[in-house]
Amino acid sequence: MKIGYARVSTGLQNLDLQEDSLEKFGCEKVFTDHMSGAKSNRPGLETAIEFVRSGDTLVVWRLDRLGRNMEDLITIVNRLNNRGVSFHSLQENITMDKSSSTGQLMFHLFAAFAEFERNLILERSAAGRAAARARGRFGGRPEKLSKSDLELMKTLIDNGTPIKTIAKRWNVSRTTIYRYLNKLEATNHKYTSVNSPSSIRNRIE
Repeated sequence: MKIGYARVSTGLQNLDLQEDSLEKFGCEKVFTDHMSGAKSNRPGLETAIEFVRSGDTLVVWRLDRLGRNMEDLITIVNRLNNRGVSFHSLQENITMDKSSSTGQLMFHLFAAFAEFERNLILERSAAGRAAARARGRFGGRPEKLSKSDLELMKTLIDNGTPIKTIAKRWNVSRTTIYRYLNKLEATNHKYTSVNSPSSIRNRIE
């Protein structure tokens, strides 16, 4: 038995084109969802998956109607295949199942693409974090003061220069200076307990 599944992303779209194509293909029943594929809760799809039986084929108008991304698509197709249900997409003319050599090949190809997509996202994320660290970013915000600025501030403080004067020179608040000096201390451990930012603050204020 052929079972159809159709989905539209917004209320401005309608299901007529998908439903007509699925019925023309021979689907005896069509399940639908009226929501974005980005949402994980798709009751129509879940009902369709529960409805199909071994030997059935779940049919969609286009691949992106089934999965949010390649990995999601493979996960759903795998659920179907584990129940003996094949999957077919009309627009791409693709059938994925584990009962034929061609179907198995398509499944493994898409699984490989899903793995590639996942790794690419991870690599981009890691590269972004590395680039942010290289630019001296903390928590996604650019640093106002360089390490050389902090070292000079430390020298001025050690020589008795008031924090207020230092803050005015760099056009930052006293709180900012304490925060950055604490960060410098955590990074290179150059301060002793006597010369730590907290003790400096206590002595000056």
